[in-house]
Amino acid sequence: MEVIGKIKLIGDVQTFGSNGFRKRELVVTTDEQYPQMIMIEFIQDKTDLLNNYNVGQDVKVSINLRGREWINPQGEAKYFNSIQGWRIENLSQAPQAQNLPPVDQFQPASNVSDEEPDDLPF
Repeated sequence: MEVIGKIKLIGDVQTFGSNGFRKRELVVTTDEQYPQMIMIEFIQDKTDLLNNYNVGQDVKVSINLRGREWINPQGEAKYFNSIQGWRIENLSQAPQAQNLPPVDQFQPASNVSDEEPDDLPF
């Protein structure tokens, strides 16, 4: 599954427990009639995937839906869902070349002489 949208927030890496479990949260705002702010978790080594991204970038995030059951002290089952990201791609447009003149302002070379022989075959 995929989520496409603009990065709203990139959280810091959080470390839990003595085993060093790592988690980092990303919030993506979708571009729909009713935009949704989707929180996606990146865990363990996948937290590093977010290092090269910034707020405002358009991205496509590949995700897995995860669900789990928890039995509370009263013996009742509670269910939780999470969205885990495993890949992220930049969809932002590359900047246009700013140093090139527009096509309609092209100037022919000024060092061409009219006295040179025309040796073209057409």
